[in-house]
Amino acid sequence: MAIKPKLKVKQLRSGIGRTEDMRRTLKGLGLRGPHTEVVVANTPAFRGAIKKVIHLVSVEEIDG
Repeated sequence: MAIKPKLKVKQLRSGIGRTEDMRRTLKGLGLRGPHTEVVVANTPAFRGAIKKVIHLVSVEEIDG
């Protein structure tokens, strides 16, 4: 059984002053503020959400 890669997403910048859509995307990813990290599945849905806020986060691929 293959290990599915995951993505570690860390919020680097605040959502204050951003559009409501961006703030909702950060909340949907599970990020609550700068310097918080979450691990999410490497799926097209999560990749699309990350792409919308890529200027506010850093992304690292990790194993399983």
